[in-house]
Amino acid sequence: MNNFFIKLGLIFKDPLLRRRALFTVGLLVVFRLLATIPIPGVDLVQLQQLFANNQFLGLVDIFSGGGFSNLSIMMLGVSPFITATIIMQLLTMVFPKLKAMYQEEGESGRMKFSQYSRLLTIPLGLIQGYGFMALLARQQVLGAIGSFDILINVIIITAGSILLMWIGELITEFGIGNGVSLIIFAGIIAGLPSVISQQLFTFDPSQIPLYAGFLIAGLAVVLGVVVVTEAERPIPVTYARRVRGMKVYGGVSTYLPLRLNQAGVIPIIFALSILLFPQMIVNFLATFDNGVVQAAVSLLNAFLTNVWLYSIFYFLLVVIFTYFYTAVTFDPHTLSTNLQKNGAFVPGVRPGQSTADFISRILTRITLVGAVFLGVVAILPLIVQNLTGISALAIGGTALLIVVSVVLDLMKKIDAQVSMREY
Repeated sequence: MNNFFIKLGLIFKDPLLRRRALFTVGLLVVFRLLATIPIPGVDLVQLQQLFANNQFLGLVDIFSGGGFSNLSIMMLGVSPFITATIIMQLLTMVFPKLKAMYQEEGESGRMKFSQYSRLLTIPLGLIQGYGFMALLARQQVLGAIGSFDILINVIIITAGSILLMWIGELITEFGIGNGVSLIIFAGIIAGLPSVISQQLFTFDPSQIPLYAGFLIAGLAVVLGVVVVTEAERPIPVTYARRVRGMKVYGGVSTYLPLRLNQAGVIPIIFALSILLFPQMIVNFLATFDNGVVQAAVSLLNAFLTNVWLYSIFYFLLVVIFTYFYTAVTFDPHTLSTNLQKNGAFVPGVRPGQSTADFISRILTRITLVGAVFLGVVAILPLIVQNLTGISALAIGGTALLIVVSVVLDLMKKIDAQVSMREY
């Protein structure tokens, strides 16, 4: 930890690193200022009542970076961009050309892939914006507004989401850390004072043992996230000895580190994005006066209000997306080919396809541990809320996972920037 603070101090001594850090902080401040600008005609009393009785809106508020809680022009946050990224990565499993673009065409292919994700963000933002406007108008949060006013608000909040996506990409390119993750992180941290004040206001001395239990559980989750995120499974690798002229190359042994959780916090974000869709469909279809439609709405509502069914589905989504994201970002066949080209091999395993199968088997086993851990931590607050009735921690596990993972990633990025400066 002392080493980290020493390197953190070096950032402010180096002009380039200091500029990157200040650029990141400055854009986050701009985002928080924009998140305080509300759209026209908001009824604050109705808004507070709506948030008090709807956990779904709490999840949406995480993705908006805290902008949804006051219906700001940034109320959609980065949710449309995250959804577009999910759709594009799912399409890589269906269309080989997209997969080749993302994995084999290098930086130019990834830039083109990202551009498609940005373009897809626009229609998704319009759809989500209209769904939320319809919900808010039906709940009388916006008062009596006409169709033209709804259209203007949808355009405004979609533009706000596009602007926030651009801010996130600027942070990624010219700042320190992943911009989208930092925006979500900043929104969670900004909401901590209000959560703490709410807990102090409703403090009940008879529940002190329960609060102590939650505190211990929270510390255990933080420790578990750090351990699982940093855990590695080393695979021994030996480089063949080669003689060129009078010099001998290779003949050394090293190891290939495979992380227990290759996907980080991305599966949680993906799973929550998918869970938002049924609730948005309910909000959109509730305005239609049709027997079949209303039956479908009732079925979706029954799923959303059943905590145990909802938790099981959430857990399965986290596990599935952990495997999916690992498969998209880590290709054992490419790794095996690169090892073979460089004269490296895993002792006791044939080069080529056998090495790829060996790495794939290990990756499948260790990913299961990471996926199950992420799923358990994600649904733990939902189960605890159902058993104890304390709703303040309903999104605590998800927020805690995101915060700890983003902090760990930021520490690594800072360490990498300082190491580059030293070299």
